[in-house]
Amino acid sequence: MARKLESLFLDGPAGRLEALLEEPEGDDRQPAEWPREAALVCHPHPQHGGTMHNKVVYRIARGLRRAGAVVLRFNYRGVNLSQGAYAHGEGELDDARAALAFLRDRYPGLPCTLAGFSFGSRIALRLGREEPEVRRIIAAGFPTIYKDVTYLDAPVPRIFIQSTHDEFGSVPMIQAVVASLAEPKRLILIEAQDHFFAGGLDRLEHEITGLDVV
Repeated sequence: MARKLESLFLDGPAGRLEALLEEPEGDDRQPAEWPREAALVCHPHPQHGGTMHNKVVYRIARGLRRAGAVVLRFNYRGVNLSQGAYAHGEGELDDARAALAFLRDRYPGLPCTLAGFSFGSRIALRLGREEPEVRRIIAAGFPTIYKDVTYLDAPVPRIFIQSTHDEFGSVPMIQAVVASLAEPKRLILIEAQDHFFAGGLDRLEHEITGLDVV
């Protein structure tokens, strides 16, 4: 059975939010257990060209979908067809909160994963701190240049995936950040050329597909 793709608008705190909902391909072997989970993927910084169609966000979403997740991507307020204006991370966190509420209402009973790339990884981690019932948080390209990391001690499994040549989060820096956190946690390094996982996108997607809780 082919996967279902739905373009829609969500009710956000600053107006409508443009979103894309994708269900995984059907699994005839286990129809009662498909999809296996619901996943929300947050995109990078809206003031630096970030949208839900970013190539890293797309690969994260596809990897999760291949693992059996129904995936919701959305544009923060002020991005493309989403209403509102950039709100310095606080409003964008509210947008993610509204998107997660929609996902849970649409798929009640499914475990939820939060994921994000760059700025979106910060949003996912902040949201996960107040949502202890989420299954795990996947933070790709976490920008260690921001010194406040108090929100990283979420009471859920956190999986950090970082390029080996990330100009906004070097290997020594991300290793230090992850080492400072309490369990459960995991760090995966992807051999890639830059923050956007150039040359390593296939590996990124493969790792996402094979992930489990830590």
